Amino acid sequence: MILRALFAVLALSLPAQAEMQIQSVTSPGGITAWLVEDHNIPFTALEIQFKGGTSLDTPDKRGAVNLMTALIEEGAADMDSRAFAEARDSLAANFSFDAGTDSIGVSASFLTENRDSAIALLQQALNAPRFDQDAVDRVREQVLSMLRSDEKDPDTIGSQTFDALAFGDHPYGSSGDGTLATVAALTRDDILAAHKGALARDRIFVAAAGDITAAELGPLLDQLLGDLPATGAPLPPRADWRLPPGVTVKDFPTPQSSVLFGHVGIPRDDPDFFAAFILNEALGGGRFTARLMSEVREKRGLTYGIGSYLVNMDQADMYLGQFSASNDKVAEAIQVLRDEWAKIGAEGITEEELATTKTYLTGSYPLRFDGNGPIASILVGMQMQGLPIDYAVTRNDKINAVTMEDVQRVARRLYLPEALHFVVVGQPTGL
Repeated sequence: MILRALFAVLALSLPAQAEMQIQSVTSPGGITAWLVEDHNIPFTALEIQFKGGTSLDTPDKRGAVNLMTALIEEGAADMDSRAFAEARDSLAANFSFDAGTDSIGVSASFLTENRDSAIALLQQALNAPRFDQDAVDRVREQVLSMLRSDEKDPDTIGSQTFDALAFGDHPYGSSGDGTLATVAALTRDDILAAHKGALARDRIFVAAAGDITAAELGPLLDQLLGDLPATGAPLPPRADWRLPPGVTVKDFPTPQSSVLFGHVGIPRDDPDFFAAFILNEALGGGRFTARLMSEVREKRGLTYGIGSYLVNMDQADMYLGQFSASNDKVAEAIQVLRDEWAKIGAEGITEEELATTKTYLTGSYPLRFDGNGPIASILVGMQMQGLPIDYAVTRNDKINAVTMEDVQRVARRLYLPEALHFVVVGQPTGL
């Protein structure tokens, strides 16, 4: 759960970003969407997110939302799985459905000439999925096979162990994919209940990018989403952080240990978030000049890669990191990491690190924009995070506004070496 990426990052060329106009569109039925028009290519990308995701599962039905989402495209209305796929392919349309911890994502792309037919087909998938028993049994077996594979994967074992220790019986504390027992016990009625609880109008976020106008998008939203239930299942409460400092070792027969570490993080809407974002990039970003890469990999050769990241979920905020190392080097790598965590907490970063990190973050941001699909995806992400509609334009200004005083102050607040917990999956020596 905690290792999943939350949202795709919007990217365009710098001139295109400056010219990009984001419109807020409200349908006649009251559904709001953000839109970027681009009529150069007769193609539109549509992104829908339903807040809640697999965290809506009850403990005894864990995996229901995930299985339901995997079944949406397995037939709808009077079309079985094969007929639905043929109808979609005949329109050159693309649909994908993904169950995340905090949301269910629906991505669609279609040619302008086939827009009406593609939307009608997607409407049937969302509103009238068949959930035929043979499809339920077939997809369930695919999920069970994946769960059996996960039992032998050190990274998955570490992630699930960390989650369970950190969040206990909260939905965040267990895998949204379910367990072998809960998934095997799910019935078609459970799938129908998960569909009704998860896909509802009170939790919709929508974005579109491409060859469509605001006047065309509004009625399309009502046609596509207007018949869904008005309200869905209750969202989960805030997740209390339960993980104390220390090290947890899960014995696993492998020459290399997988290590996941972290402590509480910082909310996305916190005034100090951008300073924290800069600090993390300087310490644990993916560049070889980041401190952890330099100290743990380059200088000591203890790992091939190490990184840290701020994780903001709907009901929890974490500061996490991950690396792998041979069993005889894990203890040394953990000590180096602890030392660097303490050092940045006490001293912050240098003026040079601040300048180069700002340059990297502001320079790489516009280079990530790459077409209608990523644009629609990031617009939905912005909405779900409560960001303003002009965020894509003002984001770099917020990075540049962070001062040395800001990062030093936030470093003292954010970096808590005494609070770090390490979950190690392998057979490490010296721990």
